[in-house]
Amino acid sequence: MATIDVLLPVKNGVDFLAESLDSLKAQSFKDWRVLVLDHGSDDGSAEMAARYHEADPRIELHSFPEADGLSGLLNKGLEISDCRYVMRHDADDVCYPERMALSLAAFEQDRQCVAIGGQADVINAAGAPIGDMSMPIGRLRVGAASLFRNPIAHPTAMLDFAQVQKAGIRYGSDFMGVFAPEQQMVVKNLAEDYFLFGQLAVQGKCNNVPHKLIKYRWHGNNVSARRFDDQMKVSLQISRYLSRAFAQMKQQPYFDPAPFCNHGGILFELEGRSDFSAEFERMAASVRGGFEGSPEVERELRFRKIADTRNSALLLWRYFLFQSREVPETGEWNAIRSWLIRRLPGKRRMSVLPEGVPA
Repeated sequence: MATIDVLLPVKNGVDFLAESLDSLKAQSFKDWRVLVLDHGSDDGSAEMAARYHEADPRIELHSFPEADGLSGLLNKGLEISDCRYVMRHDADDVCYPERMALSLAAFEQDRQCVAIGGQADVINAAGAPIGDMSMPIGRLRVGAASLFRNPIAHPTAMLDFAQVQKAGIRYGSDFMGVFAPEQQMVVKNLAEDYFLFGQLAVQGKCNNVPHKLIKYRWHGNNVSARRFDDQMKVSLQISRYLSRAFAQMKQQPYFDPAPFCNHGGILFELEGRSDFSAEFERMAASVRGGFEGSPEVERELRFRKIADTRNSALLLWRYFLFQSREVPETGEWNAIRSWLIRRLPGKRRMSVLPEGVPA
């Protein structure tokens, strides 16, 4: 049994797979096994993984062409894992050499965590730097953030496998046990990672290290680029589901998180409204009550307060005051900027229905 099993799903990812595998082989921590989960590739990805296995038996190829979406594929990987920690890695991303060591050290420092992620550099298809991915730090902060966005960058995540098994954690399914089976949400793809980490985070079981763990590759074939609108709709459904679960678990009043979400770096339009100040006060009271108040939670609420208006001038002014006092994170400035851009004539807007109204 290796200390770490790495779940590496791939479907026609041969262009970047070698660099991805090489970055795992270069880890300073050596007690690992890579489970390449092939989802029916026909571009040579499986053959490349097989060649890597011949050179290094720690790299294994497992083919699951029948798996039901990414959730199903990753769950197949969990079923064949045998380790202390299970780590996610994508076929087009690159690990920094200390990634495993830093994540393991974080688990040693905080045994209450089930999942730990981190920060990332963002690169393009050619490997050139184009930005960074900054994620929240602190279990309470990550928990509060999870109601409005995915608080963990999936390709940076590592999970305590014993806790995964004990709690029956699987991608796409509800493992919180708050709702009756017939009321539980299922997420097969598009935001299966958010559903998993969100459930853990609202229970205070997730954190991020302050270190950059990977180079995250952004290119035209990312699911987030190809199916953006669909992903945003699913993400909002998850936020609303998590808010209901959070309210029930913490015995707090329910609130609709939609006005304050920044999934994909956007703010949603709801019913053509521009003032959500009353909704913010209700939301903030529930979040403070559920997480018992902390500087971490207040940092999250200070950003969400910006979004209680859709007046463009006020929105921009509030953001600049905010960023003069705080270090902005991924998706925060993009949410404000994209709202302003979408006010321009001819630009497409992203609107959602109020909760309870069928699509």
